[in-house]
Amino acid sequence: MDILKKIVDDKRLEVKLRKQLIPIEQLERSVLFERQCHSLSKRLKESTSGIIAEHKRRSPSKQVINHDLNVFDVAKGYENAGVCGMSVLTDGKYFGGSLDDLLTARSICNLPLLRKEFIIDAYQIIEAKAYGADVILLIAAILTTKEINQLSRLAKTVGLEVLLEIHNEDELQKSIMPSLDLLGVNNRNLKTFEVSLETSKQLSELIPNDFVKVSESGMSSTAAIKQLQPYGYQGFLIGENFMKTKDAGESAKQFIKDLNR
Repeated sequence: MDILKKIVDDKRLEVKLRKQLIPIEQLERSVLFERQCHSLSKRLKESTSGIIAEHKRRSPSKQVINHDLNVFDVAKGYENAGVCGMSVLTDGKYFGGSLDDLLTARSICNLPLLRKEFIIDAYQIIEAKAYGADVILLIAAILTTKEINQLSRLAKTVGLEVLLEIHNEDELQKSIMPSLDLLGVNNRNLKTFEVSLETSKQLSELIPNDFVKVSESGMSSTAAIKQLQPYGYQGFLIGENFMKTKDAGESAKQFIKDLNR
């Protein structure tokens, strides 16, 4: 968990600085702040594939994934491929992303956009809405029950959906509340970085059906998705698989075609 603690410590400093640069009132005056959000949970419920495709340049576990693909082309490609939503990494230091990536994706596509970020402060939720997100990610491993409650309720008041990410049963039990829309199970062990689909299988029956179930990490083949669909999963977050190719949109299109065969 050391890497996660380091990321969160850095994030607190970053958010403090951002608050000084752009006050909340200014974010709330953004053109995008009043827009009606697209519903990711609705798209996933209506889809046969359930793919949420990610834009991710690098990660602490894999280092550089792809620095050549620009977010404009990736977003356009993902939309043409027929994905349900797009996840945009906005953390700069560890993942090479930015809020401008979110803005760029918003300018070119009508997909529901997930701001993939280490959210620890209400400010980041207002920021997400101002930069064109439709959904925010909350990570149970770095938040208390009270924080999850406060942050998810704030997100709902500004029209955003909430995807809560868990890694184990303890995190799930402390987090279940009506202000969440989607529950994501991350199959990656944060201590060892090992990935196992068993995590999603074991936790599936503990997740109430009020939430759209999403499985994250380890979705590198259509076989993995077909394994998890009987467990009630309707969403599958795929990052590196598409981003490590020359054309992420084309890879996603082919993947969805294979999946629906």
